[in-house]
Formats: sequence, C-alpha cells, structure tokens
Amino acid sequence: MLKQGLELKQTQKLSPLQIQTIKLIELPIQELEQRIRKELEENPVLDEDAPKEKEEDEAPREVSLSEYKEDDSIPSYRLRSDNYNTKDERPQYSTFSVKESFTQSLQEQLGYRNLTEHQYAVASFIIGSLDDDGYLRRSLDSIVDDLSFRANIETDEQEVADMLKIVQEFEPAGVGARDLRECLLLQIRLLKKTPEVDNAVRILKNYFNEFTNKHFQKIMTRMNISEDELKAAMSKILKLNPSPGGQIDDSYTDQAQQIIPDFLLELKDGELILSMPRFSVPELRVNRKYADILIEAANSSEREKKEAAAFVKKKLDSAKWFVEAIKQRHNTLSNTMQAIVDYQHDYFVDGDETHLKPMVLKDIAEKTGFDISTISRVVNSKYIETHFGIYPLKYFFSEGLENQEGEEVSTRELKKALQECVDNEDKHKPLTDDELVEVMTSKGYKVARRTIAKYRDQLGIPKARLRKEL
Repeated sequence: MLKQGLELKQTQKLSPLQIQTIKLIELPIQELEQRIRKELEENPVLDEDAPKEKEEDEAPREVSLSEYKEDDSIPSYRLRSDNYNTKDERPQYSTFSVKESFTQSLQEQLGYRNLTEHQYAVASFIIGSLDDDGYLRRSLDSIVDDLSFRANIETDEQEVADMLKIVQEFEPAGVGARDLRECLLLQIRLLKKTPEVDNAVRILKNYFNEFTNKHFQKIMTRMNISEDELKAAMSKILKLNPSPGGQIDDSYTDQAQQIIPDFLLELKDGELILSMPRFSVPELRVNRKYADILIEAANSSEREKKEAAAFVKKKLDSAKWFVEAIKQRHNTLSNTMQAIVDYQHDYFVDGDETHLKPMVLKDIAEKTGFDISTISRVVNSKYIETHFGIYPLKYFFSEGLENQEGEEVSTRELKKALQECVDNEDKHKPLTDDELVEVMTSKGYKVARRTIAKYRDQLGIPKARLRKEL
C-alpha cells in the first residue's frame, strides 16, 4: 500500500561566499594570484587599471564595493586593499632559473641525426614517452601500438628498438634506459677503459642483484677479485647518476614550479613577527561602461536597460563575494599560522627539532575555533619562510609518544634521534632494528621494534643488511 507523508529535514546549504572562501583557502599564493587574474578576465564589470586623473568637477563619487546595495544606482565603484599599498615594493624572493626543457633538449639532439622523416617521428615519439627521470618504462610493443593508433605511424619493435638506441646516445648519459641496470651501464661504458671500469661493467652485467643486495663476499668470490678491487669498482658505480632526467628542469611540469612562501616569520629582538608579505587584493573598480548602464537604468523605464542593469548587479554581487572571500582567506590563514607559531613557539625561536611539540590538526582547530577540515585546507600546499629555512606547514604536525619520563615527545624528534643512531653506527656492522630499539631506549625513548621499522621506512633508511659497507 502506497503511503504519502511529509517529512521535515534541516539541511545546511553553503552560500556563494562560503564556497568561494573554501576554494580560495586551499590555494597557495601563486595559484591565488592566478585565480585573481582569472576573475578579472571573466567578470566584465571589474577593471584592474587605476582610473585616469579627472578634473575635480568631473570626478565621479568613489564608493567602496562593500557599500553596494541591491537598490543602489552608483556611478562608480572602487575597492582598494586595506593591507597593501600599491606604491610599496613587493618583497623579492629568490627563485630558480628555468633551464632548458628536458624534452626540448632531447628533441634538439635528435634534429642533428641523419634520419628519415619516418624514423624521426618514431624517435620523437619515444622521447615523448620518457618519464621525468629519463627512463622508458613502457614496453616496445605498446609503443608500436600507440604509434599506430595515436599517430597513424606503422612500425615494428625492431625499428623502435633501433631508434631507442639512438636516443640512448643522447645527453644526459643514461637517458632512455628501461631500468636502473641499463641506465648505469649506458653511463659507465662512456668512461675510459681501466681495470676498475671493466670490473664495474662486469658487476652491473653479471652480478647486479648481488650488488644491490650488498652481497659483497659473493661478488669477490665469483669474480675472483680482492676487497680493494671491489671497492675501486664500486666507487665508479656510485658516481653514476641513477636519475639522468633530473639534471634538466622541465619547465612544463609541476616539478619546475618555484616555491614561494605564503608566510614570513622573523625573529626581531627575541620576538617572533609573522606576516604575509605577498598577500594583496588587486585594485578593482567597476568598468566605466557598466557604471553608466546603472546610471541610465536608474533614470529609465525601458525594459532592456533594466535587464542590463540586473546583469551588472549580478556581476557586482559576484565581485563582492570574491573580494570578501579573499579577505576571509587572509584572516583564516593568518589566524591559523599565528596559532601554529604560538603552539610551537620554542621551536620557531631556534629551529631545534627537539623543541617541536606533538601537534595535530585538532590542536590548532581548538585554538582558532575553525573546523579541522578548514585547518587541513590551510596547511595543504602552504609554506613559511623562517630564519632557519623554508618549510611546508605540514612539517610542523606530528603525533606524539611518551618517553621514559612519561613526557610526550613528537615523532619528529624520535625520527631525528633514529636518524642520528643510523648516521653514527659502524657501517661495517650496521644496527638491526632490535639493536636500534636498545639504542633508542638508552637515549630515553620508549619505542617498539615495529615502530622503529615504520619510522625507518618513512625516513628512507634501508634494512641493516643493505646499509652494510666494505
């Protein structure tokens, strides 16, 4: 039997301003500036250029965008950022120079080869298939298929292999390798022939697994070489570059994007001073043409002019929300970062990691009154410049564990202590995880073996057997 009834539900709908603010909070400073530029381009009522000088009797009355009301007929609107003087110079940041694109460099080298148009197309496709580190991690048959279906180029695996060999002759040495072993072999074969180089080639060709697993005794026995000869060969291998593509910045990838800090923290006379030096709202004003539409509509009963005025007012509302969202973003970021600085005050004074207190998103949410999700958005992709370096905000958050005195210490401090243990160990007899537990315990840290293993993996520290040296 079909029943009908009314059910009352209470739902919360975000306002356009809240939606704008949430989106802007997530953006780092570079993307915020791009977003502002996009708004200027897409909202026709906004004009960034400062108005030209007028005679006093011609100058329209300037009204802040915040004064706009739905029923106002305003000849001109103007908004100026309250916290940034356009006459002031923006702070300068050191940025990385953009080098030649990795792909461009290879394509340029390809142009010097005497190839047919067909061969050039195949080789060029191979270059475009390389990963950022310079490796080709796709099978040759998949490249043959892609060339056929995507580029309408008929070829076979042998021709692709031949063109790959040509690419592998390019600089930087090792580019186009299918794996680490091939990458190292491509490089070491360019070195002058010496006994050390010959042994290094033999190791990479015939005993690569033993080499990566540091089974040195097996290598010496099977190659019938001494420990000194093995050390000499290994020194040649260890000088090779396992990531040839990393030598050239690719200006078309995210990796080449410069990091510009959103916050600046300075220590002046023992006091921590936090600022957001790059933050500013561009000077915005209503384009004169659209201001005239409002004036005409106020004095007219024509339907078309009223509709035009409604369009302008709709865009004005959008501008109001956008500018207000930028201001709220600034306040949210500023309050959150100040709470982090206050919470980690001792650490920010000297940069000593042992002073970094355990801190999670909830701690800052409680101090600021913001939601945890808001704190997460603030922390994501943001950086701060301090007197001891530039750090992502995520760096200052960590869980905590107790030491033997029952005091809570951050996992950051524990990891630093673990790293020091490994750095100071005898590399001929590296410490096992169980031995690391004993050393950490002697330093006053209560940690289980599984915790050591987890932190070791997070720090990129191999197992004891793989840390062994001759």
